[in-house]
Amino acid sequence: MFFVSVGLAIAAIMATALFGLRFGTDFKGGALMEVNFGDNSRPETVKVLEVLESQSAPDLGEVSISPAGGSSFILRMKEINEATHQAVLSDLKSAFPSLQEDRFDSVGGVIGQELKRKSVTAMILVLLLIVIYIALVFRKLAGTLPPLVMGLAAIVALLHDVLIPVGVFAWLGHYYGVEITAVFVAAILTVLGYSVSDTVVIFDRVRENILRHGNSENLASLVHSSIKQTLTRSINTTLTTLLSLLAIFFFGGETLKYFSLALIIGIFLGGYSSFFVASPLLVWLGKKK
Repeated sequence: MFFVSVGLAIAAIMATALFGLRFGTDFKGGALMEVNFGDNSRPETVKVLEVLESQSAPDLGEVSISPAGGSSFILRMKEINEATHQAVLSDLKSAFPSLQEDRFDSVGGVIGQELKRKSVTAMILVLLLIVIYIALVFRKLAGTLPPLVMGLAAIVALLHDVLIPVGVFAWLGHYYGVEITAVFVAAILTVLGYSVSDTVVIFDRVRENILRHGNSENLASLVHSSIKQTLTRSINTTLTTLLSLLAIFFFGGETLKYFSLALIIGIFLGGYSSFFVASPLLVWLGKKK
């Protein structure tokens, strides 16, 4: 299973390198409008484009229109000011009287670049703090199992849990136009916290068994016993969390759909990697200490 995880991570890296990430307005700047046409009255995309091309506001540049739910469209365009926004909205309402605006966001390019930089910084800081936390919590095992070994095993598992969702969203962005937004970053940070929590539960049981049995058992057997002792708890926690996220994915609306999808993938991988990535690495690195 460890090598399956390695293969998935490599495939995710290749997908990200090949397709790249499709950043949303949060990161690259621009405007986003979500408009609702009422029950069963959504027009064809080409008719909305005709209205936007003939409207009285300044040139909007290239406008991307994608359906949302059963009666809404999401319009993405270059950054616009409030006057242009109101002109666009007025022209759309003139052509489609039942139209209602559900959401409008406009982000400048400078703010988007700053947000991108801060998102990367936040992820790096989280990983560093996790290593420090594990080193402090498991410092009593320094004579048997160096805390750095546990920290390294946990970090590799976390990278596994992040790289695969990123690769999936690179693929979705290339084929289905799914964009990376600030909400995706929030999902990844949540996955990091969830995954390390699950891993620490196993590592803590390893610590207890080492303190209880000392070196009377070899490390592989001891880690295996620790996994069996925590298996039911981890599976139950992961399943109950996934059930809630699946409900959000199917019934939570368009704005929460890909946020919940990122969490579903990441939290499943977080539970999986605790058993099949972090634990085997802990045994391997412990023997190489």
